[in-house]
Amino acid sequence: MKLNEIRDNPGAVKERMRVGRGIGSGKGKTGGRGVKGQKSRSGVSIKAFEGGQMPIYRRVPKRGFNNPGARDLNEVNIGRVQQAVDAGKLDASNPVTIEALVAAGVCSRVRDGVKILGVGELKAKLTFEVVAASKSARAAIEAAGGAVKASDDAVAQA
Repeated sequence: MKLNEIRDNPGAVKERMRVGRGIGSGKGKTGGRGVKGQKSRSGVSIKAFEGGQMPIYRRVPKRGFNNPGARDLNEVNIGRVQQAVDAGKLDASNPVTIEALVAAGVCSRVRDGVKILGVGELKAKLTFEVVAASKSARAAIEAAGGAVKASDDAVAQA
C-alpha cells in the first residue's frame, strides 16, 4: 500500500444532498423548504417575531428582582473542613481562609469568599477567617476551642 492509495472505507463518507437541482434529484424546485414565505428564503431571522402581534416575552409580566450586588459565596460545612484536616490537606495551626480551602480541594475556586455552615462535626481547634458563618457553625467552632473572624461581623457592628 502506498500513501496515494489510502482511501476511506466504502460508505464511510456520504455525499451531501445538493438541493435545488431539478425535479429529478428529489430535492428540486423548493429545495426541501416547503413553499413560499419568509422562512423559505435565506437570511431569515424571525425567532420571536409573531407577525406584528406583541411577542410573548413582552406580553408576560416580569417578576422578581435580580440583585446586582449579591455575593457569590462558597458554602462549606464544618464536617467537610474536618475531613480535610483528617486527610492532612488542611493545617490546623494556620487560619482557615478561602485560599487554604481552595488549596486543600474543599472549594473549587475563590469566588467572593466563603460562608461556613454548621452541618457535620468539628473536632479540630481551628481559626476561621471567612466572609460569614452561620450561628450553628459558630457554636460548633467555639465548642471545639476555635474562633471565627468573619467580615460580616464588622458590617453588623457598624
